[in-house]
Amino acid sequence: MITLAAAVLIIVTAFYVAFFVVFPIGRGAVFFPSIRSHALRMAELSAASYGDMAVDLGSGDGRVVIALARRGAESHGYEINPALVLLSRWNVRRAGLRGRAHIHWGSFWRPDLSAFNAVTVFQGSFIMKRLEKKLLRELAPGSRVVSDYWAFPNWRPEVTQGTLSVYRVGHAP
Repeated sequence: MITLAAAVLIIVTAFYVAFFVVFPIGRGAVFFPSIRSHALRMAELSAASYGDMAVDLGSGDGRVVIALARRGAESHGYEINPALVLLSRWNVRRAGLRGRAHIHWGSFWRPDLSAFNAVTVFQGSFIMKRLEKKLLRELAPGSRVVSDYWAFPNWRPEVTQGTLSVYRVGHAP
């Protein structure tokens, strides 16, 4: 007979595998959280402040969205994983940023991003070429884009600090 502890472990493991391994494979990148110091640095490098509209594409647990909101920007995050959406919304409430930090459940490919002037992203290399085209089409010239680890194939960063790169739409470095 199975013990209660073993049953709980099986359920937790099944939940984890379903939402953090299997689900992302077909829908986007596997969740790999930004290091806290990188999340804070991404928000800083985005230069987001009061009056800015900032977005984190693939917002995971919401730490970058929270960092952007703490800098004064109205921040949004798009996340496709429903478990991470619940976690990030809880993190936003815990941080006291309801009304300033917003988590949207869904793909960031569908919405028009033209309202945003600061974008952060920590995605896989297979997404960057397509994402570069979307951002060029939708963002206003001068909009800032900060990427952790993965580079855009045709853009040169204005600034590189460790694994973080800052790009500006429509500007040559």
